[in-house]
Amino acid sequence: MKTTEYSRIGEKLYQYDHASGLKVFIIPKKGYKKVYATFATYYGSINNTFIIPGSNEKTHVPHGIAHFLEHKLFEQKDGDVMEKFIKLGSESNAYTSFTQTVYLFTCTSRFEKNLRILLDFVQRPYITDESVEREKGIIGQEIKMYEDNANWKVFFNLLDALYVNHPVKIDIAGTIDSISKITKETLYVCHNTFYHPSNMVVLAVGDIKPETVVKIVEEEIKGREDPGEIERIFNDEPVNHNKKLVEKKLAVSMPQFLMGIKDNSKVTGFDLIKRKVSLEIILSILIGRSSLLYNQLYSAGLINQNFGYDVSLEGDFGFTTLGGQSKDPYKAAEIIKKEIMKMQQEGIDESSFDRIRKSHEGRFIRSLNSPENISYEFIPLQFKGANYFDHSKLYEELTIQDVRTVMKEHFSKEPSLSIIWPLNDSK
Repeated sequence: MKTTEYSRIGEKLYQYDHASGLKVFIIPKKGYKKVYATFATYYGSINNTFIIPGSNEKTHVPHGIAHFLEHKLFEQKDGDVMEKFIKLGSESNAYTSFTQTVYLFTCTSRFEKNLRILLDFVQRPYITDESVEREKGIIGQEIKMYEDNANWKVFFNLLDALYVNHPVKIDIAGTIDSISKITKETLYVCHNTFYHPSNMVVLAVGDIKPETVVKIVEEEIKGREDPGEIERIFNDEPVNHNKKLVEKKLAVSMPQFLMGIKDNSKVTGFDLIKRKVSLEIILSILIGRSSLLYNQLYSAGLINQNFGYDVSLEGDFGFTTLGGQSKDPYKAAEIIKKEIMKMQQEGIDESSFDRIRKSHEGRFIRSLNSPENISYEFIPLQFKGANYFDHSKLYEELTIQDVRTVMKEHFSKEPSLSIIWPLNDSK
């Protein structure tokens, strides 16, 4: 077992590589009452075309199948898995993103029993034709519900504006049509391909002994040889955005807008952390709560307290977003665009960079008090060859020139705009 100490932030990381290729990480948090454990696969909604190791042919599966499979794994021959966790006094959940599917539990006691259940059900699907048909109705209702969700639609409409070919523009749950094509056989194909331990990670955070986790993993993970790398296939994506503007009307009381810029860097590892933090610092300087622009827009009633920004970098794709509710989305967007151009021309001053960098580093250090947050941040970075604790090294090394370089590259494109209007709006 490999041990890495991060003395600057007072953390210790244990790593164990199972014979199957599974990577196991343990982060001890002495004195913490809750333990947070995850079993995750590097498989998300965008992985619909791939070549199975040992094959030369492309496999195509319907959109939404990763999310569908997540649902099905909780249904076992001997009952609902969530009920098993409830009986142990623990909480369980799962989620599917664009690039990963994560199964988790949190508990205050009987950790070993909980971990065995987690490792067992994720590896052991029980899928029948009848249950697949039943699930189509359940997920179909979920898809319809999100069609009327303004936050969801303004986001995916923006992705449609940003991307021409990349499947990130498709709803994670798929469409009514795509899920209708899902079968028991395709679900097993996806599980056999992407749920091999070599494509997965186990992470446990809390007051636990690393040796205990390793012992359980050795007993519960079935010995399967690493079959080799899965070839994930995507259509070529143009550098430029797909559309400048996407608009839709929904039952909302106030217009909602979201601006975004596609990032074409395709960075991984430490470079991904460096670019993501740089973009977060830029957006914070531009329109964070303490910025002049935010307060001007807020005072003018062009934004309210639900305004925010986000950075998503996933190796194969990436984007920045910013927006919220506004009485005049066109005007708010134009003012923000002008401020971006001004920042490009004038650059970032040293004092703003130092202040925001220190603020973000403080936020990172505070995040280490939450096992849940550590897990949420650690897993996706691990799949992209990065380590969440390396943020400590980054904040020590990051320079204003690094951030200026990223700003020049990323903000060279004009943002695309997505707007949700109220049904009675004349626009």
